Formats: sequence, C-alpha cells, structure tokens
Amino acid sequence: QVRLVESGGGLVQPGESLRLSCAASRSIFSLYSVAWYHQAPGKQRDLVASITSGGTPTYADSVKGRFTISRDNVKNMVFLQMNSLEPEDTGVYSCHLGGTAYWGQGTQVTVSS
Repeated sequence: QVRLVESGGGLVQPGESLRLSCAASRSIFSLYSVAWYHQAPGKQRDLVASITSGGTPTYADSVKGRFTISRDNVKNMVFLQMNSLEPEDTGVYSCHLGGTAYWGQGTQVTVSS
C-alpha cells in the first residue's frame, strides 16, 4: 500500500504563486507516473498535469505556461509549481499514482482578491 500526502495549498490573490507537494510513503512511487487533479467546487475532478516515472510532463491546456510539474524520486515526492494563479484555479488539488487506486486526501487552493 502507498500513502500519498499533499501539502502547500492556501489562500492567495490572483497572479500569485503556490507550490504543491505530494509525498509518498514508499519508494515504489518512483516506478509510477503521478498526476495532479483539480476539483473546483461543484464540478468534476479534472486532470491538471502528469509526469512519467522518467520525468516527462504533460499539462492540461488551461495550465500550460503557468504550472510546472516535477518530481524527486529520491525523496518520493512530486511537486506542482503554480504561477499566475487565477480564480478559476480554486479548488481541491489531489495527487494520484498512475494506474492504481491510490489518491491523496487533497489540499485546498483558493485564489481570491
């Protein structure tokens, strides 16, 4: 079993930045792709960004140029650097271990003036 724990959320103003972290409890984490999902209030959960075990990223069109996903396989962590945040980015961000049923509990991001 793998436990995923997100952190780094908070309340920021439009245009500001946050860096989210997803920490895994086991080193097997490094063998899997990892994705960040965003669930806005009252909406379905959408894929924001993913990164392969080798470090190749992909992004949703809505965050390209603003968000950067990265990973540190030594520390069993994945990060999501979020710049130029917009009110539409508000919601719960969760990390997911690709191809498995393992999800973190999520971290709340609120972008508001």
